[in-house]
Amino acid sequence: MSELDQMELRVRHATLEIEDEDIGHAIDALIATGADNLCIQRFKKKKLALKDEIEKLHDLITPDIIA
Repeated sequence: MSELDQMELRVRHATLEIEDEDIGHAIDALIATGADNLCIQRFKKKKLALKDEIEKLHDLITPDIIA
């Protein structure tokens, strides 16, 4: 994998982490205001999907170290 590819993956990873944090804050705000449970569940589902994608990118970025 080239350095440019690595850099693009790291940028995408950072972007997704920021989005994940933003969705977490949105979920907290929705819970605090007593919003519809279906809406909260949709946000939580999106947050889980983001977490999965973040983990996949993390695995691509981090080299395998054999002890």
